[in-house]
Amino acid sequence: MIKLIFCLHRLPSLTPDAFRSYWWDTHAPLVKARAPALRIARYVQSHGLDSPLDDAMQASREAQPKYDGVAELYWASEDDLNFAMTDDAALKAGAELLEDERKFIDLKRSSLTFVRERPVVG
Repeated sequence: MIKLIFCLHRLPSLTPDAFRSYWWDTHAPLVKARAPALRIARYVQSHGLDSPLDDAMQASREAQPKYDGVAELYWASEDDLNFAMTDDAALKAGAELLEDERKFIDLKRSSLTFVRERPVVG
């Protein structure tokens, strides 16, 4: 299983609630509709909480400011991921998603990486 972890910062023009609403109500259905073309096996949104624990946790580790959310996209194999990066229909679907991401994600401040999970607990 290959996973893309996308740590999102919202556009400065959006409130946290507006960001979460757009991401869930508008962007998620777009990803779901394009998942077959991109061979996405799983898509998970993790929405940041507004909690006083954030400040304490960040301070204890001298961490960077928190993200507004994390998206996780899964592919069953490297072959499926390579297909998503080379097939014409998949590239079109990916371009459509990127176009929509520009409406709510501050892409220059966000971070993404491909990973292979190595479970330790659970």
